[in-house]
Amino acid sequence: MTEPSAAHEAAVTDRARLTQSAYRSDRDLAARQALYRWQTPRYDLPGLVAEQLSGVRGRVVDVGCGNGTFLQRLREDRPDLALLGLDLSPGILAGVPGPVAVADAMRLPLATGSVGAALAMHMLYHVPEIPRAVRELSRVVARDGVVVASTTRARDKAELEDLWQRAAGDVLGTGRGPARIPLGARFTLEQAPALLGEEFGRVETIELPGTVTVRDPGPVVAHLASYRAWADQHDVPFEATVERARTILVDHIARYGAFEVGCMAGILVCRR
Repeated sequence: MTEPSAAHEAAVTDRARLTQSAYRSDRDLAARQALYRWQTPRYDLPGLVAEQLSGVRGRVVDVGCGNGTFLQRLREDRPDLALLGLDLSPGILAGVPGPVAVADAMRLPLATGSVGAALAMHMLYHVPEIPRAVRELSRVVARDGVVVASTTRARDKAELEDLWQRAAGDVLGTGRGPARIPLGARFTLEQAPALLGEEFGRVETIELPGTVTVRDPGPVVAHLASYRAWADQHDVPFEATVERARTILVDHIARYGAFEVGCMAGILVCRR
């Protein structure tokens, strides 16, 4: 994963871009989530999160809840919990059953020590001041509570980055084109334990490695296209590059039978 420039960092955390484009609805988020349907081994991530909350009682808040994937599972598995979803984007919350509220991860509208657990799933890299958000998570969780976060390693889905740069180079006629904006580079699995460890005495990392294998270009193309909110950051004609990537994938699958992507995600379980 390419280290983010100052401009890319600003784009990844820009409130207007996040709320009005990237997460105005769940279209692009759902496309990124869908890629894991073709992963082996297949992890039940919401189920793994629910397991980590087995000893939790009372209220659980999902900070940056997106389209409510984890809230939905917890409602099924743990009807005893009082669940609350928070997200910066009103648009993406429109399809999430309540209670939900618009909120900033750096200023959570919750009393100190008022929740038994907090989730921060694949979202801290969008927060302008990550340490401040971690302090807020620590503040609102009870002393015996738990915070569960998730992210990916720096080399996650490296094959997609290579595919993008190859397609971009073809479009530009430059051999190898510029990299995509690195959404997760500000909060990787390599960085996360230290960042979370500033507030939590115990941070356990649970690695979830796997391989996505597709025999149709559709899921990979949809994943690449889901970065459309940052198209202006890619220094290349975005739609043309996506379509060139589709052609490369068709040829690759015809030759080798499948296209494989290495996934390096994980969850972090934080306690005091």
